[in-house]
Amino acid sequence: MFKPALKALACALTLSVAGLAQAAESQPTAPIVIKFSHVVAEHTPKGQGALLFKKLAEERLPGKVTVQVYPNSSLFGDGKEMEALLLGDVQLIAPSLAKFEHYTKQIQVFDLPFLFDDIHAVDRFQQSPEGQGLLKSMESKGITGLGYWHNGMKQLSANKALYEPKDARGLKFRVQASAVLDEQFKALRAAPRKMSFAEVYQGLQTGVVNGAENPYSNIYSQKMHEVQKFITESDHGVLDYMVITNTKFWNGMPEDVRTELEAILAEVSAEVNKQAESLNQADKQRILDAGTTEIITLTPEQRAKWRDAMRPVWKKFENDIGADLIKAAERANEAG
Repeated sequence: MFKPALKALACALTLSVAGLAQAAESQPTAPIVIKFSHVVAEHTPKGQGALLFKKLAEERLPGKVTVQVYPNSSLFGDGKEMEALLLGDVQLIAPSLAKFEHYTKQIQVFDLPFLFDDIHAVDRFQQSPEGQGLLKSMESKGITGLGYWHNGMKQLSANKALYEPKDARGLKFRVQASAVLDEQFKALRAAPRKMSFAEVYQGLQTGVVNGAENPYSNIYSQKMHEVQKFITESDHGVLDYMVITNTKFWNGMPEDVRTELEAILAEVSAEVNKQAESLNQADKQRILDAGTTEIITLTPEQRAKWRDAMRPVWKKFENDIGADLIKAAERANEAG
C-alpha cells in the first residue's frame, strides 16, 4: 500500500531537484571583484593605469569582472598593501620595485644607483628574458608579477642646493624600505629615514626629513615642490612599479577571463609606459611655473662625481642580486 505513495514522492523529489538545478543554471554568475589598491594620486602614471585597466576590463568582460580602484592609500597604505594582497583582501597592487627585497633579492637590481642611463634602458631590460623572469620569481611566496609600469627617473629634492655629493652630507632623506636605498644615501654621508609615501609631504614640511628622491610626477602630485626649495635633476635611479596579484587568486580564475585580463594588462602597461615620460616632463614644467623650486641641471663633471660616490653600492649587493643580472641590466644601456 505504500509503494504508490513512495513512487509519487520519488517523482516529486526528482522534479524538485531538476527544478533547482535548472534554476541554478539560469542564475547569472556573480562578477569577479578585483580590488586595485595604490598609494599615489589618480593623475600619476600608476593612477591613470589603474583607471584604464578598470575601463577596459569592465568593457571587455561585462558581467564577468568588476574592478574597484582605491587611490591615494585610501584602502591600504605602503606598509599594509602587500600583506593585504597575500591575505586576499585586495587582488591587484602595483608597489614600487623597491618593495620586493623581502620576497626576492634579485629585484634590488632596479634600486642600484646610476645603473640605467635612461628610462629607455630600463624598458629594454624589463622586456629582456632576465627582466621577464623576475615577474615569476616570487610565485613560491604566493605573488605573481603581471607587468612593469614606469613612473620615471628619480630626481633629488632638498631644502638646500645639491650640486655635488658633499652637499648632501648630514641631510635626512626619506627613503622607501629598501636596503639598497639606505646604502645609497649612506654612501653620500647622508641619513636615510624610512617613511611611508603618504607621510612624505608632512615630513618635509616639518623638517623630520630634509630631502627625498622621486620622479617629477610624484613631486608635483604630492606638492613636495611647495616644501622643497631645490630639485637636482640627477636621473640617478628609476622608480617603477610591478603590477602583482595573489598567485592563488589569479590561477583560480576561469582561463578565458584570466587570458583576457593578461592581454588587457599588456595593453595598459604599454600605454602607461608611453605616457609616463610626457607626464613627468609636463609636471616638471608645472613645478617651474609654480616658482617655488629651483631645478638644478648638473654638468657632466658634477654628474660623474655623484655616480662615483654611489657606485660602491653595486659591489655591496652584487652577491644578493647576482653579477650576471647586473651585467644584463648594463647591457640594456648599450642597446640604445
